[in-house]
Amino acid sequence: MSASPPAAPELPAHAALLLDLDGTLIDFAPTPDAVVVPPGLIDTLAGLRDRLGGALAVVTGRPIADVDALLGDAPTAVAGEHGAAVRHRPGEAVERMALPALRPDWIGAAEAAAAAHPGALLERKEGSLVLHFRRAPEAGPALHAVFAALLPDAPGFVIMQAAMAWEFKPRGADKGRAVAALMDRPPFRGRLPVYIGDDITDEDGMRAARALGGFGWRVQEFFGTPAGVRAWLGAVRKEG
Repeated sequence: MSASPPAAPELPAHAALLLDLDGTLIDFAPTPDAVVVPPGLIDTLAGLRDRLGGALAVVTGRPIADVDALLGDAPTAVAGEHGAAVRHRPGEAVERMALPALRPDWIGAAEAAAAAHPGALLERKEGSLVLHFRRAPEAGPALHAVFAALLPDAPGFVIMQAAMAWEFKPRGADKGRAVAALMDRPPFRGRLPVYIGDDITDEDGMRAARALGGFGWRVQEFFGTPAGVRAWLGAVRKEG
């Protein structure tokens, strides 16, 4: 019998909430476009945003447009593509890193790899490529090898492990950069950052939050599942 996660933590006074999306706020789905936003989540986030004076952000590997489609303007700020794109408020311009270009032969290699493994999926972003293998778990090593073969000709890129996926992305685009950029601007500036995430891609964000005197909480350790995160957020909202 597996142990239950410890009691959920208390939200510190004068906090800023920085929340991962997939695997944290919403449950994983077989493909990125098949995720479902649970009833009440948007209202909960909007209520917490107002309670925190606007200091609520979503920090994700997804493009910002995906977050808008799923959550609307419930978060004040959104950092997408692992910090490569940051929008500080709804309707503002997106601040984007200068990204090295994806070469056509790299894209072609990724497309061929996805086609060669039924169930695998290629996701293209502004400056990165993601090979998902949730529906083809046995293909994980082979898909990693495809990206690894590109690295000698791609000094500005790295391979990042995600949840049942590999991402070929530019160096320097990570969630720690996103946290630093968000915390440098109102309404986050001067608050205590609390970052909640579920996997390896979130570790940079957790470290950045801790470096600023705040907290980095892993879903599995403190909440168990995204449902546990949502229940905690709902309880925190009611406390306010």
